[in-house]
Amino acid sequence: MHAITVREPGGPDVLEWTEVRDPVPGPGEVLIDVVASGVNRADLLQRQGLYPPPPGASDIIGLECSGRIVAVGEGNVAGWQVGDEVCALLAGGGYAEKVAVPAVQVLPIPDGVDLVAAAGLPEVASTVWSNVVNTGRLAAGETFLIQGGTSGIGTHAIQVAKALGARVAATAGAPDRLERCRELGADIAIDYHDDIPAELKKATDGHGADVILDNMGAKGLAANLAALADDGRLMIIGMQGGVKAELDINKLLRKRASITAMSLRGRPVHGPNGKGAIVAGVRKQVWPMFAEGRVRPVVHGTVPMQDAREAHRQLDEGGVVGKLLLVR
Repeated sequence: MHAITVREPGGPDVLEWTEVRDPVPGPGEVLIDVVASGVNRADLLQRQGLYPPPPGASDIIGLECSGRIVAVGEGNVAGWQVGDEVCALLAGGGYAEKVAVPAVQVLPIPDGVDLVAAAGLPEVASTVWSNVVNTGRLAAGETFLIQGGTSGIGTHAIQVAKALGARVAATAGAPDRLERCRELGADIAIDYHDDIPAELKKATDGHGADVILDNMGAKGLAANLAALADDGRLMIIGMQGGVKAELDINKLLRKRASITAMSLRGRPVHGPNGKGAIVAGVRKQVWPMFAEGRVRPVVHGTVPMQDAREAHRQLDEGGVVGKLLLVR
């Protein structure tokens, strides 16, 4: 088969469409003929040599895809058969014509979503559900803040939190992007160049955020802590703003707040906190939101898979709203 490979760590031009060995589904796995793959910020880091795949995972970039099952491995692949149209959460291998994936990480295409658009859902849906709901325990009536409301994660998180009955605040960096957050359901839109804690407290009568989902890491730590309500939960899922920062533990104690940092890719497949359990929760709780029209995919655009370097350039340059997809 053909796949995108990385010639050497570097910029988008190191991505090449080359011939590689076909994957073979192992026990409990299915083989998917890929129709489309989602492009994620983590992919850019892997291209640069900063985010290697976990042990045993494909070294081909790509954390989610959609397509059709063309083979099943031995063992438990209950519920799936050759010909099924699916999307899947991957530990790697998405930028390719075929990918093998554990059957428990495979999802049906949500009602009302086409096969191509579904490629951009598994990673964001699993990330948002595992952080905001499973661990962050966001409840109806609480205030939720998503940092970066027009990102792939952000556009999905706004809709899911709104569907759960939360008051949703989102940050973005330009008037048109703030308006896009409002269109997706944000009750409060804050320019991230402003004083985010002050603006949020003003909009919530001094309450702040019960749950914050943040991908900046170190750079946003102090502001996020200031924006948290009492008993608030800060969920950190990225480190675009660095890895080290000073933490005011006194402020954390006085608010009875918690900070949790979680990644999805390196989790085990099985177990109560494994990717299979997260995917099962997404299928049960989030997929009906698509069928009901409360949540929908936000696709910025599509790029031919062999031109993955162009998709990486677009994401590097900024301005993308929602997900970029690679299509075959």
